[in-house]
Amino acid sequence: MNCVDHLKLPQSLHNVAMRVPYAPSEPPSGSASQVTDIYTRIAARRSPRPLIPLDLALLHNPAIADGYNALLGAIRTQSSLDEGMMELSICYIAVLTNAVYEWKAHSALAVKAGVSSEKLERLLKRDREWDGYSELERAVLEYTEESTVRVAVSDGVFEKTRRLLGSDQKIMELQITIGAYNMVSRFLVGLDVTESNGGEMVVP
Repeated sequence: MNCVDHLKLPQSLHNVAMRVPYAPSEPPSGSASQVTDIYTRIAARRSPRPLIPLDLALLHNPAIADGYNALLGAIRTQSSLDEGMMELSICYIAVLTNAVYEWKAHSALAVKAGVSSEKLERLLKRDREWDGYSELERAVLEYTEESTVRVAVSDGVFEKTRRLLGSDQKIMELQITIGAYNMVSRFLVGLDVTESNGGEMVVP
């Protein structure tokens, strides 16, 4: 059995609607000022886009949505990791965890950041054939798989990836990115946000 087979989505989890209704896209009437402020902060990070379905799923608990917004906002805007490298890792997490919505969002961002369609196609094959990737990309993908599937990253993979990234800060940033987007994928799949479970993953 391939080491990622146990992460395949059971047929029984393919839904036609999200498992809970979306929260309102505007603060409900009579909301406390703290709740209104949270909506404002999340909207500011998404601007000029409206709130996305992930936000509307999280906003059942505005305080949790606020914490999520702060953490992911920092990871996405304050990290020193190369954007393409970050998106490549996130896309592989989506593949490994069958998070179709995560793939749709981040494969487009990966292409925008300069990741080739060929490299994304290879991720979808799940065969762990890394020909055509740089040495650093191969290390990051191997690190991503171990952290996602096995949780513990082997010493050899850790040291190789840290050496290629070039600093303790960057290996920390890679690890927190992988941890955060595994959280995202499990939230998306568990609640079937956007009703995407079981959908096809395609390269944009």
